[in-house]
Amino acid sequence: MPETDVVIIGAGLAGLGAASAVRAAGRRAVVLEASGRVGGRAWTAHPHALGGVWFDMGAVWFHDAENNPLVPIASAAGDRLLRADEIRVERTFVDGRLATQAELDAYDAAWPRYIAAAEAAIGGNGDVSLAEVTRRVPDDPWAATIEAWEGPVICGVAPDAFSARDWRRNALGGSNLVPDGGIGAFVERRLTQGLQIGLNVPVTRVRWGKEISVEGSFGRLTAGACIVTASTGVLASGVLGFDPLLPAAVADAIHALPMGLATKVVLRANGADRLGLPPHCSVDRHVPRSGDPLMPFQCWPFGRDYVQGWIGGSHAWDLARAGEAATVDFALSYLRDLFGSQVDRVFAGGATLVTHWDADPWARGVYCYARVGSALARDTLAAPLADGRLTFAGEACNVPYGGTLAGAWLSGHTAAGFALRTLG
Repeated sequence: MPETDVVIIGAGLAGLGAASAVRAAGRRAVVLEASGRVGGRAWTAHPHALGGVWFDMGAVWFHDAENNPLVPIASAAGDRLLRADEIRVERTFVDGRLATQAELDAYDAAWPRYIAAAEAAIGGNGDVSLAEVTRRVPDDPWAATIEAWEGPVICGVAPDAFSARDWRRNALGGSNLVPDGGIGAFVERRLTQGLQIGLNVPVTRVRWGKEISVEGSFGRLTAGACIVTASTGVLASGVLGFDPLLPAAVADAIHALPMGLATKVVLRANGADRLGLPPHCSVDRHVPRSGDPLMPFQCWPFGRDYVQGWIGGSHAWDLARAGEAATVDFALSYLRDLFGSQVDRVFAGGATLVTHWDADPWARGVYCYARVGSALARDTLAAPLADGRLTFAGEACNVPYGGTLAGAWLSGHTAAGFALRTLG
């Protein structure tokens, strides 16, 4: 007799979603989490560098709020949800000055043209890189800016490595909401009730077939089914072994979905000067050439005394290797290009914070992307094995919400459905 009905590896959104679905069906689920906290890449901290205010180190938003399955949970619990799109004030720079209205209109008009170029390039079942899409609109001055947003900033991947088909399959719409107090705090507060979760319990081997067991320093646990929610970065590293080996198609899918990186850099002001910007001000700039870095900033969120920048893709990996000081210097230099020498006066001696998802052994990046020609790898990885006794789940296993908390949560429910059917 198995010791539990379903063993779930990982207490991120996919693992919690799977456990909730199994429990709702009246079955037993045990969640084994390698790290010391729940939530995975949804993590709300209270950094001393920021004066102890709540700060989301990873995920921030409920994307596509009108269809996001987490929004009704927050609403039913009475949680305050902030409408990020409505409170945001935008400033776009071109060549070190604010963009004119004509330039902003051209920027808005460039998006549908870029999307149309991508759709034409991939056709029915084809694929090209995001960089190739940009090359197909050579006369559009905003194409490289859109490329920088959709590749490095949003998806954490260099444009020449990113499948345009994967981008279009997971294109987000709708509005964005922020739970007051942080999204990681919401996860811990609302999505863990009644679940059996073990922390600091890394699993090192999954034995699967007609019988299921998992092993680690804790010993051995048998189950009727197993759901694995580790990131593709962790899976590709080999720290979690499978006996027998995974089918070649599944192993190939894991390596076709490598982890991207997006790093947050926070600079705290040393006084009352706010660079002439209002609270909740989003600052970005025109990117002149494909592949050039874009580092958008959210300035003075919630009236706080810091700005927060994002740098993604190959630029983020390069800065991670260069170190935290180099990353902070890059952010300051980027702001100087927009606001001049006053940046040094505003931030001199102020505290800083840099996220390090590249160095987290249980993440190894922020979320995955599909290599060119591998957009369907998400479907392969999500398919059940051994009649549903072994299933993978996570943001890598969902379409159209790949790379999001909603996608992870939904994939956990899907995987739980496979497990429950095999349990009968």
